[in-house]
Amino acid sequence: MRTRLRRLVVTAVVLLTATASLPAAATQRESRQEHPSRGGLSAVIRYTEYGIPHIVAKDYANLGFGTGWAQAADQVCTLADGFVTVRGERSRFFGPDAATDGSLSSAARNLSSDLYFRGVRESGTVEKLLAEPAPQGPGREAKDLMRGWAAGYNAWLAQNRITDPACRGADWVRPVTQVDVAARGFALAVLGGQGRGVDGITAAQPPTTTTSAMSAPDARSTALAARELFDTADMGSNAVAFSGATTAGGRGLLLGNPHYPWQGGRRFWQVQQTIPGELNVAGGALLGSATISIGHTAHVAWSHTVATGITLNLHQLTLDPADPTTYLVDGNPERMTKRTVTVDVRDGTPVTRTQWWTRYGPVVTSLGAQLPLPWTSTTAYALNDPNAANLRASDTALGFSKARGTADVLAALKRTQGLPWVNTIAADSGGHSLFTQSQVLPRITDELAQRCSTPLGKVTYPSAGVAILDGSRGDCALGSDADAVQPGIFGPAKMPVLKDAPYAENSNDSAWLANTDRPLSGYERVFGTIGTQRTMRTRGAVEDVATMAAKGGLTLRDLQAQQFANRVPAGDLIADDAARACAALPGGTATGSDGKPVDVAEACAVLKAWDHTMNTDSRGALLFDRFWRKLTVAVPAAQLWKVPFSAADPVRTPNTLNTEAPGFTTALADTVTELRTAGIALGAPLGANQFVVRGGQRVPVPGGTESLGVWNKVEPVWNPAAGGYSEVTTGSSYIQAVGWDGSRCPVARTLLTYSQSSNPNSPHFSDQTRLFSGERWVTSRFCEKDILSSPGLRVIRVSDHR
Repeated sequence: MRTRLRRLVVTAVVLLTATASLPAAATQRESRQEHPSRGGLSAVIRYTEYGIPHIVAKDYANLGFGTGWAQAADQVCTLADGFVTVRGERSRFFGPDAATDGSLSSAARNLSSDLYFRGVRESGTVEKLLAEPAPQGPGREAKDLMRGWAAGYNAWLAQNRITDPACRGADWVRPVTQVDVAARGFALAVLGGQGRGVDGITAAQPPTTTTSAMSAPDARSTALAARELFDTADMGSNAVAFSGATTAGGRGLLLGNPHYPWQGGRRFWQVQQTIPGELNVAGGALLGSATISIGHTAHVAWSHTVATGITLNLHQLTLDPADPTTYLVDGNPERMTKRTVTVDVRDGTPVTRTQWWTRYGPVVTSLGAQLPLPWTSTTAYALNDPNAANLRASDTALGFSKARGTADVLAALKRTQGLPWVNTIAADSGGHSLFTQSQVLPRITDELAQRCSTPLGKVTYPSAGVAILDGSRGDCALGSDADAVQPGIFGPAKMPVLKDAPYAENSNDSAWLANTDRPLSGYERVFGTIGTQRTMRTRGAVEDVATMAAKGGLTLRDLQAQQFANRVPAGDLIADDAARACAALPGGTATGSDGKPVDVAEACAVLKAWDHTMNTDSRGALLFDRFWRKLTVAVPAAQLWKVPFSAADPVRTPNTLNTEAPGFTTALADTVTELRTAGIALGAPLGANQFVVRGGQRVPVPGGTESLGVWNKVEPVWNPAAGGYSEVTTGSSYIQAVGWDGSRCPVARTLLTYSQSSNPNSPHFSDQTRLFSGERWVTSRFCEKDILSSPGLRVIRVSDHR
């Protein structure tokens, strides 16, 4: 009773204070627009600089309501497009052959996307997961948030006019339900499993004479394709937690730098959520989610990086010779289950297809174009994705949102086991640091893989971590861990964990080198590799954070400097050698791939003078970027370096550029030709040719591509006719640097690189993008005094009562 009374009193004070902070006219105007209804849902939203909402509500349903409302206000078109996807209606509204944006699955075309998601909807998959009791299913608070989010989104639609040209007047923008919200969460959960195989699931059909004659997949090429398919480096993210042993105040520090798409349905959206006396958290939420994915409370901050764990496995089925839709398990026949799905098509006849499901999951005939898995008269492959039974990510996020330290973060992971494909890095005000690869993975032990792998699996598992098990044997079932909340996954005791290291860092490599002085090992191959070559970004990141930790006395400013150092590890390794080799070329010329000589003397001088950064004012950065891309394509990795990789020195090897390798001078000549043909000066500042266009103006973009190893990763689109790199597809997104100074309030700086709204008519369409361009930050307003002192504070009460 005392806790409930305190919540009511605090809520009343917050609402009264928020209203009193407005000018009288503004208060009257807002009160006329939105009146909280006694019987319905309502919340108070306080907007501070850059359109960041601070949502206050009395309980979870009302908090979800305010969150759904505020997300719709900023991102209604992107959200509505995603709901069309998870309802399986893209073909109806956009045509069957149009490409999807790839944010909610790997489907190449709308039709395959619809066939899959319509099948999920018609089979009641999401409804069954919602009905599953916790802890295997989502808890009551998470479900209340989803229900409230749907009501808030719908109320915004009913009470506002859409100004975004992307969907203004569109008939596909419609109200949603709790199931729609949960279905979007389901899509994100299976993104690395069933979502990766949508085209192969929806195309799978029993063999004809032609397919019966197809040969089995080649083991070597399949292993190579699997390695490329599950390479997480391009998906991105960096994060580092420093313990109090390295900081000026003895408290933790966290820098989170997730690399996510700049467009579409996997954007972050910045918010603070408060239920007085219950929950107070700020950070970035994925669109369509009612919880914060990456953020901080008053006492702990966390971020995520895409993990190397392989979130699916395959079972090779032995088929009944008389019926290719029947498979054998321990000699006993089992019929596949037919899932017949019909999809409406714009300006066409509805399309009906059948999907085939087994005890292991759906039959799949490919994982991407490069990894065919033919269904023949004797063999088929079924895809097992444990995250297809996992709707717990919101519960995990809520656990983080209530945490007071890294121990609570770890406890939430153990209790809810809801993260499908990410690592967690955290730091707290008590000086603790944490890294853990706690994710939902199929329970593939090395022993099981050794005992049950098919001939194909004996190649793919060691090389790529993709297990292909003999589905004809009952003793090859995945089994269960006693501490796992669902069958067939690893329990928390098997997860790689690193506590209280001076630093804990990850840049999408495996858990092995989260701290080079305390390497992690002993985990199963499905989690990732041990003792293998690290990516250039990992190498550069570990060099940087280890140096920072050794220096000690770290402050928030050191984190900010690291984010925008824009150092190019590849440049440090090879630029000087390349410049010297270039200068030594006879006559200053090199031969291009077309056989023509090219004067490269100017390029030699530019490379020599380059500062090895990707700052917008760096001269030579673009030249090196284009040269490095061409060089790594022209020269095989085994010939690129004179000093090969050594597991004994994994951060500094391989090294020393082999300038005598065939392809070195060709790449140099082709780079010079390319830039000159585009009218781009070899020594132009990077920002003149790496930018995004917002409001008709060029906004220079700092940072660099994956292979350069830059912490501040951006993946720009090369369009020389438009001036160089003229858009960014993915890269640094919701960035946060968080620490503590002994006061009640965390000290935090944030940046949402692509800004809060996708609506070009919004004042928050590109305001933070311009901050990103200038390497400037937003000072977080977490505590009441800071929120109420915002110069542009705007307060609204929202409700489902019109």
